Amino acid sequence: MSEPLAGLISAARAAPGDAARWQALAVAAARLGRSGEAEAAWAQAALAAVRDPALREAALALAQNRLEVAERLLKPHLKAHPADVQAIRMLAELAGRIGRLDDAEGLLRRALEIAPGFHAARANLATVLLRRQRVDEALAEIGAVLAAEPDNAAFLNLEGVALTKIGEHGDAAARFAEVVARVPGNPRLRLSYGHALKTIGRQGEAVEAYRAAIGLQPGLGEAWFSLANLKAVRFSDADVAAMEAALAGAGLSDDDRLHLHFALGKAREDLGAFEAAFGHYAEGNRIRAGQLGYDPGPVEGLVSQTRARVDGAFLAARAGWGDVSPDPVFVLGMPRSGSTLVEQILASHSMVEGTRELADIEIIARRFAARFVPDAPGGPGAALLALVEAMARAPRAAFAEAGAAYLGATRVHRKLGRPLFIDKMPNNWAFVAFIRLILPGARIVDTRRGAMATCFSNFKQHFARGQAFSYRLDHLARYWRAYVAMMAHIDAVAPGAVVRVSHEALVAAPEREIRGLLDALGLPFEDACLRFWETDRPVQTASSEQVRRPISREGVDRWQDFAPWLGALVEGLEGEE
Repeated sequence: MSEPLAGLISAARAAPGDAARWQALAVAAARLGRSGEAEAAWAQAALAAVRDPALREAALALAQNRLEVAERLLKPHLKAHPADVQAIRMLAELAGRIGRLDDAEGLLRRALEIAPGFHAARANLATVLLRRQRVDEALAEIGAVLAAEPDNAAFLNLEGVALTKIGEHGDAAARFAEVVARVPGNPRLRLSYGHALKTIGRQGEAVEAYRAAIGLQPGLGEAWFSLANLKAVRFSDADVAAMEAALAGAGLSDDDRLHLHFALGKAREDLGAFEAAFGHYAEGNRIRAGQLGYDPGPVEGLVSQTRARVDGAFLAARAGWGDVSPDPVFVLGMPRSGSTLVEQILASHSMVEGTRELADIEIIARRFAARFVPDAPGGPGAALLALVEAMARAPRAAFAEAGAAYLGATRVHRKLGRPLFIDKMPNNWAFVAFIRLILPGARIVDTRRGAMATCFSNFKQHFARGQAFSYRLDHLARYWRAYVAMMAHIDAVAPGAVVRVSHEALVAAPEREIRGLLDALGLPFEDACLRFWETDRPVQTASSEQVRRPISREGVDRWQDFAPWLGALVEGLEGEE
């Protein structure tokens, strides 16, 4: 053993509560290639750090979401102890919570440079990579921590989440089953298992998983809502009483509360108690809207700028600049407009693979805007408002690069070797001009349902993520108007670029509309598309159970039962169909 290392060991053992001494020992051991001793020293440093008053207070502040307090404690601590990987990890968590994913990733990579064996930080890095849609990289990091700790339930659960993101839902369900077996008393793990089972069509087992989660935590609102979201489940009187008791209890989080309100809204609606149902939907929406603070301005600004600047000449001047691959089929429009049904029909065709709602177009569009309009004002909507200017400034090669980046990013979701694949992200309507320029060979399908039916269906649906516009009736009306204006503009400046499917027409005459859709997309007719409910594939959206049954008119005009309370929506949609 080297003399400096022996001295560091003695110093650390003399003051076992001094995290800095253990960190110095770990760094020295790592530099000498003595990884086992380095990892042991990092473990001791972590234990000592827990006893540090500043870090304990910062951890408590993070747990309570008092992010300013946590930041105020962590930054001076790291200035004094720059190699404290526990503090670095905590600051990375803070950065991730406020959406600064670049900073979070950089901090975690720095922590791992200092302490390669810091498995918790590596798992955190995998989580950040998943949020950035870099699933292959995340899986590599998860593989590394599982190789070191194969029985770690948290790491197995993280692998299940990653597998879900690339469509490996069967394998994900198997991971979650293993995790539940190892940690049977954790209700949220039961919840994840239920979600995976629901996605692969094992509804009965999903119900069991959700009810097991409720048995462990009766006030777990997301589990109650997940039962409601299966659509086919009807709550008993005992279920309703249990949810109401949970709402009346003390200490319920806002997330639990809003989920319970959405679930009770469904329960009351099923019983025909529409006023009570609307009250629950309205309260759930009120809580969620307060959490999100949605601003309609950026989306409306993008639509306004597109209509003002992207005309036929703008598109013609850039025709053929993008990647001409014909592979993507974009199914877009408003959520709850029948897009999952259209996706299921198309995915029943032998030439088309259904994937999921992919976030890649928006990610690439935001990156494109930042690259070519780096001087855009800051703020959450900056990239949206800069996109049209970026398209005007960007050179020819940039469009092909962006198209190729999209095809590369989405390749991980393609499993079946079919020539075409579906991206069913509804919000891609806002980027339809961008899609036309970077992927001129792509097919675009706009699913359209009546304005009132669509908007109210959004209002009574709590979404796992995104769709922040859907929690206020006035915001829904404005979003609908922006969407319709954008699609009308594209119809005018690029006739035939978008194939429109009317949900009402599809419900009324399925075979006629399905044949027309396939013909418009240049696909030969296949009888399997008429029997779409027989197609066995994972479906993640709220319509997962509906598309596993033949087409029904049920629910088409359900909004009319709630008409007395929809004045703000009626007013906002005046003149819309």
